[in-house]
Order: sequence, then structure tokens, then C-alpha cells
Amino acid sequence: MFYGAAPGLGNEEGFSGVSCDCLAHRFGNAGDQPVRTPVYPTDLTDAQWAQVLPLVPVPAWMGGRGGRPEGYCHRIMIDAMLYVVDNGIKWRAMPADFPGWEAVYRFWRRWRDQHLLTVLHDRLRRACRVADGRDPEPSAAVIDSQSVKAAETVAATDRGFDAAKKVNGTKRHIAVDTSGLLLAVMVTGADVPDRDQGLPLLARLVQACPSVAKIWADGGYAGALVTIVAATLHLVLEIVRRPAGARGLVVLPRRWVVERTLAWLTRARRLARDYERRPESHEAMVQAAMLPVMTRRLARKPPTATH
Repeated sequence: MFYGAAPGLGNEEGFSGVSCDCLAHRFGNAGDQPVRTPVYPTDLTDAQWAQVLPLVPVPAWMGGRGGRPEGYCHRIMIDAMLYVVDNGIKWRAMPADFPGWEAVYRFWRRWRDQHLLTVLHDRLRRACRVADGRDPEPSAAVIDSQSVKAAETVAATDRGFDAAKKVNGTKRHIAVDTSGLLLAVMVTGADVPDRDQGLPLLARLVQACPSVAKIWADGGYAGALVTIVAATLHLVLEIVRRPAGARGLVVLPRRWVVERTLAWLTRARRLARDYERRPESHEAMVQAAMLPVMTRRLARKPPTATH
């Protein structure tokens, strides 16, 4: 798969008759499809789509690597994907004004398996950081986990019982930057302790963001993990603990950032419970749930530079 940036955004020769400027309308087989009118709160606004369009991964057929040209509008398919994530519906319950559920699911599955969703997510995150006047790549991160109940569609081998939270299901482990944007995610059974999954999560984080040098975490990651992370990944893992004798809600430095991100995720109904048959599908849903957060930021404050 070719992951280059999209071509220029202006109307090119032979394209002036189509009002949608996505790659599928401009260069694929979607040119004769009507442009769908946004009607749902989850639909991307024109301002949001203007930020997404130049960052959409270029399909293989546009890179001369074969494959069938796109047959559906990228904007429509992304809107359909966001509708599923936010409303928590079954794929077969896709509203009639979107393409058929089979087509939307094929699009979702291809973007998941070929990591196109990851590419788009990471590009949006870098654009958000640049728009905030920061370096595209982070130097620090905050990690935490969240246990959620699992539906019957989740295999017994992929779930577990979190004795502390009294949850039979799965656990998503995330790493975010200091503004709460997602850097890495891993999904395990809910019975996996944070300190046991801390090293694999941080290894994935280092692979995705090699510039990260310092990590903040809660007491669940304390112990030998601090030394192991320093020796193997060359990261500084700092444990942020609750003050002695503190009661009730206490806003802790750094830790509140990742807690807020976890709250953002649970607002998406598809993530309020785990319905996915594969952990990588759950991870992709987490990335998809972050797209509206980032596109809204960019629509309010367009980037000052292109990366």
C-alpha cells in the first residue's frame, strides 16, 4: 500500500463536473455517484473534511501498484465509519442514506488490515500538534488502562475478569501525549495487570513515536517495570501517586490528561462495551473514535504548516 499524501485540492482537468473532491470521485470509479448531504451529528463538516482530505492515504492503484480503483466516495465512507463508532450500531443496521453495509464494512476492514486508519489518525495527530505550535512528534507520554465489559461476540480467549473493577471483559491500554491525543493502543483481556502489559505497550509506543523519552503513569505500573523500561527501552517512567491521606476526586498532574482521553473514548457507544471479535478491531475503533476530536480541533484552528 502506498501511503503518500493526496494530490492537490483544486479542481483539475476533467474534474470540474463533480462537487466532491475526494480521491474516489476525482480518480476512481465514484464519479457518477451523487454527493450525499450530511444529516447526522457525526458527519464531517466541510471545515473538518478540508483538514482530512489532504491527509487521506493514497490507495495502491494510484501508486501504480495494482488493485481496483475506489468505487465509493471517501468522505461518505468515513462518515459511515464514524456513525458506527459513535452510535454503536451493528454493521447491518447501517442507515439507508449510506452505501450498503457490506460495502462500508469492506472499506473498514481494508483500512484496518492495511493500517490506513492508523496512517490517517497519526497524520491528523501531527497536524494537531503543529497547529498548537508544537513539534509534530511528542517527547513525553502518559499511559493508563480501562476495563470494559465484553459482549458475547468477544471470544473467551480474548477476555478476562478484572477483580479490582469487577469487570468481565477486555482492557484497553493507551498512551497519549501531554494534550491527550492518542499515541498507541493495545487491547487485552481485563485480567492482565497494568504492570504486565506496560512493557509491550511502551514497546509499541517507541516503535510508533521514537522521539518519546519520558512516561508518566499511576501506581499500577510501579515496581520492577520502572527499571526494566529504563534498561530495555531507555525511557524514564515516572510514577504519579495520590497524595497520602487524599480522599475523593483528586486531580493529579499529568494523569488527568489520559483520564480525560479515556472519557472521550467511552462517549463513543461502540466503545462503551467491547463488541469486537478481534482485538485489532477494537484498537481500530479506538483510533476512529479519536478522529472527530482531532478534526474538530483542526477545524477551529487550521494548521500553520503542512507536514
